Amino acid sequence: MKVKQLLLGDEAVALGAINAGITGVYAYPGTPSTEITEYIQGSETAREAGIHSTWCTNEKTAMETALGVSYVGQRALVCMKHVGLNVAADAFVNSAITGVNGGVIVVVADDPSMHSSQNEQDSRFYGKFAFIPILEPSDQQEAYDMMEYGFRLSEENNIPVMMRLTTRMAHSRAVVEVATKPIPRREKLTFPKDPSSWILLPANARRKYPQVISGYEELERISASKEGWNRYLDAPDKSLGVIACGIAYNYLRENVVMNYKHPILKISQYPAPSDLIRKMASECDSILVIEEGQPLLEEMIKGILPTPVKVLGRLSGALPRMGELNPNSVRAALGLPAHETNLPSSVVVPRPPALCQGCGHRDVYTALNEVLTDYPGHKVFSDIGCYTLGALPPFRTISSCIDMGSSITVARGAADAGLWPSIAVIGDSTFTHSGITSLLDAANVNANIVVVISDNLTTGMTGGQDSAGTGKLEAICAAVGVDPAHIRTVIPLPKNMPEITRIIREEIEYKGLSVIIPRRECIQTAKRHAKKRKQ
Repeated sequence: MKVKQLLLGDEAVALGAINAGITGVYAYPGTPSTEITEYIQGSETAREAGIHSTWCTNEKTAMETALGVSYVGQRALVCMKHVGLNVAADAFVNSAITGVNGGVIVVVADDPSMHSSQNEQDSRFYGKFAFIPILEPSDQQEAYDMMEYGFRLSEENNIPVMMRLTTRMAHSRAVVEVATKPIPRREKLTFPKDPSSWILLPANARRKYPQVISGYEELERISASKEGWNRYLDAPDKSLGVIACGIAYNYLRENVVMNYKHPILKISQYPAPSDLIRKMASECDSILVIEEGQPLLEEMIKGILPTPVKVLGRLSGALPRMGELNPNSVRAALGLPAHETNLPSSVVVPRPPALCQGCGHRDVYTALNEVLTDYPGHKVFSDIGCYTLGALPPFRTISSCIDMGSSITVARGAADAGLWPSIAVIGDSTFTHSGITSLLDAANVNANIVVVISDNLTTGMTGGQDSAGTGKLEAICAAVGVDPAHIRTVIPLPKNMPEITRIIREEIEYKGLSVIIPRRECIQTAKRHAKKRKQ
């Protein structure tokens, strides 16, 4: 029996995974992927099924935990945003060689136009690089349906499967037809038929790698077959052929509706179907490639076509080279007249992001700015989180923000080169995500830096998820070698400003590694907790 529900793309993925009989979802929060895990955490069906859904410390640990679930024959879902795949890459790439026992789907949500990210990398490159098949839904119904299909594809071909979403797919809603009951979880544990394949000694890896390459040919055959998600829609006018990938197919449909006069190749599964691309090239005068993200397919097809054919897309200038696609940009590439549009309102004033009123990070930056006026040569290296907004007015405190965990190691490198004072600011969740190893490096050389771990007791930037280090930060810092006498905890409130500024000065003057932990709950989670207590 099936029912219809109005779902975000993320929610369709989550419900599809629940109904496919997963044992656990493993993730680190990151927009636009966060709602997948949150949906599963809030699902009564998932609770009744005993699905594990606790946030992981980072994306690498999430990927590795999912492989543990797979090893014993169960199904697992891994979720992250695109830059999180950089963190999980070691386990992700090697998992193609170990293979899987129970099915594994790695959902990666890309963020073209960088709505909440530091780059707009295209995760399809990772799948191609690792020889891992990719599913790219064009709408929410496909996102739901691809879950059960993806787990079967994973298990039948002994390989993890990537599902690539984009912000617009993840955060838009549509009516989705879903099953009312999930597939039951497997009761018995099973183990790999060839246990040595999971032991990546060079001898085993060399034996397995040719199987990965030959298996990729079979995956391409599947992607071009009726059982896959790619479709060739023929049409009489061969002056142009259109290849539309993932959500770009939706943009195409918005413009041409039905009975389009040119052939269309809809691609929602990779490896891309080379034979279907060659078919289009042999019949059409030119090809327009519409793909969200980087021109991966546009570049690739130039290498597989037997004869030169004009290829249009992001590289040719037919579509914007950067940023999100939309129905209007696709319409222009198709040569259709533009829709009438209204100019943006001149009344609405742009409102840049800012730290919440009452946020503890505000008091941290206020204290730092007050003290550092006495140190004209200072630099403050920040990290990724709410506190990155310390780069903006009214604070303008920080000098860098590169990637998760970078603040401590950049500060250490600057200190090695002679900078003083060198300050690092990092949040509690980012610290446990990837700052602990950076602090260990700094402790091993007693780097002359001050590390500020601004602890708001949550992962505030992505909506208040649990933070892995809550209640443990002082112990972690001491364990990696920071002198306990120079691990200082303060409460960031205006009334405590004299104490905070005094401690910052003392630790700047100390010639070695010190850690200051300003601790106060995120103002937003505090409000939610207070409201819950009143109920």
